[in-house]
Amino acid sequence: MQSERKNIRLLRYTVQLAFLALTLFIGYRFYQFIQHFVSPGHPFVERPASVDAFLPIGGFMDFKYFILTGIVEPVHPSGFIMFAAILGVSLVMKKGFCGWICPVGTASQYVWMAGEKVFGRNFRISGFTDISLRSLKYVLMGLFVVAIGVMPMWSMAMFYIGDYYKLADVRMMKFFTDMTQVTFWVLAVLAGLSVLYKNFWCRYLCPYGALLGLASRFSPFKVQRNEQKCTHCHACTKHCPTQIDVEKSEVVRSAECFGCLTCVSRCPSEGALELTLCAGPRVRAVSPYLFPVVLIILFYLIIGLGMVTDNWKSKIPYEEYQRLVPLVEKEYSQR
Repeated sequence: MQSERKNIRLLRYTVQLAFLALTLFIGYRFYQFIQHFVSPGHPFVERPASVDAFLPIGGFMDFKYFILTGIVEPVHPSGFIMFAAILGVSLVMKKGFCGWICPVGTASQYVWMAGEKVFGRNFRISGFTDISLRSLKYVLMGLFVVAIGVMPMWSMAMFYIGDYYKLADVRMMKFFTDMTQVTFWVLAVLAGLSVLYKNFWCRYLCPYGALLGLASRFSPFKVQRNEQKCTHCHACTKHCPTQIDVEKSEVVRSAECFGCLTCVSRCPSEGALELTLCAGPRVRAVSPYLFPVVLIILFYLIIGLGMVTDNWKSKIPYEEYQRLVPLVEKEYSQR
């Protein structure tokens, strides 16, 4: 029983690392795509459309545009598809994207694990300070929602056809490959805090995570605790990466829950913690293995829908990249 539960944890680590490796490969391919336009003689590499996943604000704009017009904007259409896939997954599978797929979440996890090895523990912010800091990600989310919400349609349309948005993906790449000293030190501070505190960025600052946390409240999947079978060993609460007091919860409903199933995998008492599925009036226990299977299938189902409807690859012609990419390269080289 315990070894089977441990396998859930190992499966999650495997899935996380696979998506992290895929993300790095996509980033490498996109870098090669850019080099074709700035380095004479460099072979052409097709632009990986999924790089638009790194434009979450653009994806949110695209979502509003689609709701109001029924049209997927053609400049970075996969940004909308990825946003829809991540939001759709969260509505059904809690914050499963954060716990199983997100490369930033995976990197953050291994950073705090390294900190735990070095210091023998992770530090914890609690009480009013913790609540106040957690509110920051909702404030940031609110600012983005308001900014995009009040943007008139004509302004969005003009933004979409402008040169700046066409190369928003290239600028995002340059943000990392040609970062300023300010950017470097901000990222260094965040990395340092993540060494000391579990998932510092995810818990306190990620506006995307705030949105997904709200969406996750509608998920039919929940972790449920059986008081009669619980031995109060504290293992679930101790190992929860999002600091949820699972041992005192009858049903875990927190918007912080990643759906990582760490609590279930660590529980030594059979039947004390179960993954449950609410299907109409019925609530029944299901295999923890069902969670990642449904999560990944649903994620790729939505992406596949974008592909078959021709709403995946950018409609920017080769000649536009040929004209614009060198301009961005020149802009960053002069900084």
